[in-house]
This record gives sequence, structure tokens and C-alpha cells, in this order.
Amino acid sequence: MNIFLKPPIKKAMKILPSMPSIITVTLNPAIDKSTSIASLIPEKKLHCAQPLLEPGGGGINVARAIKRLGGNAQAIFLAGGYNGDLLMKLLDAEEVLYCCVPIRNDTRENIAVVDKTTNLQYRFLMPGSEIYECEWQQCLQTIERHDGAAFIVSSGSLPGGAPVDIYARIAAIAKKKNARCIADTSGVALQLALDEGVFLIKPNLSELSALVGRKELNGKEVAEAAMNIINSKKCEVIIVSMGAAGALLITKDTVQQIAAPPVKIKSTVGAGDCLVAGIVHSLSNGENINKAVKFGVACGTAATLNEGTSLCKLNDVENLFSGIAAHYLI
Repeated sequence: MNIFLKPPIKKAMKILPSMPSIITVTLNPAIDKSTSIASLIPEKKLHCAQPLLEPGGGGINVARAIKRLGGNAQAIFLAGGYNGDLLMKLLDAEEVLYCCVPIRNDTRENIAVVDKTTNLQYRFLMPGSEIYECEWQQCLQTIERHDGAAFIVSSGSLPGGAPVDIYARIAAIAKKKNARCIADTSGVALQLALDEGVFLIKPNLSELSALVGRKELNGKEVAEAAMNIINSKKCEVIIVSMGAAGALLITKDTVQQIAAPPVKIKSTVGAGDCLVAGIVHSLSNGENINKAVKFGVACGTAATLNEGTSLCKLNDVENLFSGIAAHYLI
């Protein structure tokens, strides 16, 4: 049975005089709601602070962070329903360039709640709505029609209905466009993207372990596992995100530990997306990979200075960047 798309959501595309060289792709976006309560108590009415609403999802956050850094990226995503309209309204407010592929079902929302008594944050992530083949196919066609892309960042989880190899298909499109593909996901979707071949991946320690069929990697095993992937010619750069410890940069020529400066962490939501944003923004401006990753670590660290789901701020990034220390391990 053929599935037809409903009429496009109003304001589905914003266009700048010249298209940016960075595309981000988000297949499972969300409205991110963040709030706080006095104390988390079961079976009681808990009175929340006024919630903050922000557009969310891996690639959308990358595009938003790039905008905050003074650059531009086009966010391509699938969205529908009331939350889909709200998502675009919020992106309009931030002046982020986007192209929305309309879907029949409603866009999801996530909730982050801080318990002020313990200062612990609780994150509630909702599953994405099912998408149809005609919708994800239209998303791929939208990427193919984009002219002048130098970087394509595919980031985040997959909604139901999306083929598990869709990030591999995006990587194949990037090859045809001579664009550098950055895949920031996990599991089988990441493995298949690697099999197709990408420029850069950003796994954490557990995701890298899963890629190489290990329960856990320690010490030198981390760099060795990443180097084996690179030597298999599946990607050129691996950034292993290590939370407050910073990141490990691995290429065919070097292994470099990039330490994050110590800060008082308020929230880690969006830190990984800001790390990717800082890297790709720097690379698009002609910086080498070493400086780009140092800048990315500054962006990821800057994101943790904010409460809830807020992303990095340029002033914080600039203040932190000079304190980033890098040590060559090889």
C-alpha cells in the first residue's frame, strides 16, 4: 500500500543566500523540556519550576551549537504534529537554518528534571514515532539535493521504521558528494556506517568496546582498538569521548589525550553534540584536526556549565580553550 505524505508543514525550509558547507541530519528529533523540583517524592504532586523548551536531537543540537559559535549549518530532520511545528518555531527563534521533512506522526519530547535537594538530574527519553519509507526516502533525497556540502553530520538515535543501515546510506551519499561524513550514533547503525566508510566517529568507551566485540577496554587497549578500525580504512579519525576526562584523538599518525579543564558540572546534556559541533566548525574554517578537537573539548566542557538542556556559549568556550591541555601518547 502506498503511503502519501501530508502537505508540508508550514515554514518547512529556510534558505540563506549561500548554502552552508555543513549539513546535520537528525532522524529522531525531540522537544527537550527541562525543569526542577524541590525534592523527588513518589506518589506526590510535585510542583515544577517553569519549564524551558528547546529544540533537540543530535544533529539539531550540532547545528544550534555551530550557530552559537558564529558559524552556520543546515539542519535536516523529520518532524510532524504540534511538536514538529514547535520545533521549527524554536529553531526560527535561534535563527538556525533548517529543512524539515514532514512526517505523519508526532515528534517526540524528552524531559529533564533536577531534584534540588540532591542536585541530581533525571532524564526521561521518549521513543520516536514510527516513520514511513516514503518519509526517510525523502530525507535522503533532500541530502542528495544539497549543493556544496563539505561535511555531513549524521547524529542521534533511529526512530521506528528507519532502516538500520540509513547512516550507511548517508555515508554513501557523502562519498558521491566528496563530503566528509561524521557519524555519531551507536550499535549496529554505527557499525554499518563504518562498513560503508566515514571520515570521523565519536564513540564513548562502551560504544567503542561494542564495535570491536569487547565488554570493556582499558588503558592502551582503547587506542589499539581505535587504531585497528582506522587501519581497516573504515574511517580516518576516531574521537573517544571520555566525559570530564576530555577526549582521546586517534588518527593513523597519532594518539593524543586532550584533557578537559576542571569545571563545576551542572548538566551533561548536549555536551557530546557540542563537542562534535566544535570539531566540525573548526575543520570547516580550515583548522587541523588537533586544534579542532581541542576546540571541540572546550565546547563540550562549556555545555556542562549550564543547567538543563542548554548548549555551550561562545564566551565560555573562548575562556576554556586556552586551558585545554593535549598530550601525545604516540
